[in-house]
Amino acid sequence: MLILPDAAATEAFGRALATRVRPGDMITLEGPLGAGKTSIARGLLAALGLAGEAPSPSFAIVQPYAPPEVDFPVLHVDLYRLDAADQLEELGLEEARWDSLLVVEWPDRAGPDAWPDALALSLEMTPDGGRRLTAKVPEAWEQRWPI
Repeated sequence: MLILPDAAATEAFGRALATRVRPGDMITLEGPLGAGKTSIARGLLAALGLAGEAPSPSFAIVQPYAPPEVDFPVLHVDLYRLDAADQLEELGLEEARWDSLLVVEWPDRAGPDAWPDALALSLEMTPDGGRRLTAKVPEAWEQRWPI
């Protein structure tokens, strides 16, 4: 467990996480609205070279980034608007996993245990306005965790 005291610390965690990621990785981000999922993704994307602020993919569902914009291909995915897990197949995420980093917000919309090999990060708000981050660390991440 890690306490992130504010939005700046949440984004800084994303920047630190970027030092550990590589193509083929998947990171899932769970938590209520406003918990900092997109802040982590923005910090990560900034550290991978994205100039400017990354938009939330809430309406696009999948926001792709590719070199030279970032160091390697990244798909920032927000599944909040999916109505059913079977819609996931249309997004082509499994094919993208070969050469891209996938950062997926609202992974529960894909169904339970959809990505057992993902670094699963969960955020919850603390009473003082911070965030409590917990991680489910798969075998592929054991040598890279903690940050």
